Amino acid sequence: MSDQLYQDRIVALAKAKTGAGKLAAPTKSARRDNPLCGDRVTIDVRLDDNGRIVEIAHQVRGCLLCQASASALACVATGRDRAGIAALRHDAERAIGRTPGDPGEPFAAFAPVKSHKSRQECVLLPFEALADALR
Repeated sequence: MSDQLYQDRIVALAKAKTGAGKLAAPTKSARRDNPLCGDRVTIDVRLDDNGRIVEIAHQVRGCLLCQASASALACVATGRDRAGIAALRHDAERAIGRTPGDPGEPFAAFAPVKSHKSRQECVLLPFEALADALR
């Protein structure tokens, strides 16, 4: 794997571990696995009465990209509902080149993944787990 893929911004997001852990009493929880690479993400959320995320936590057993993505998602997920999370995923998809347009922060950090198609699923796995938790 190219060292260029693991740029400082991606490493910093992974090291920050924002939201890492478990919630004591989640409203919902979901786990997603990527059988191709072995990544596993579990997302816990506590929701308010309107379906907005009040608190989020994640457990990631996986690569640096998956860890960084989960951390980035946890940075911006609080206060959002399913539609808000879908908009964040769209932003991540712009960052990795699946959707045209300029990504916002913190997902712009994942721009180096554009040229590594096989690693794009690593970035999106936390979004899939969160979408499952919000169903």
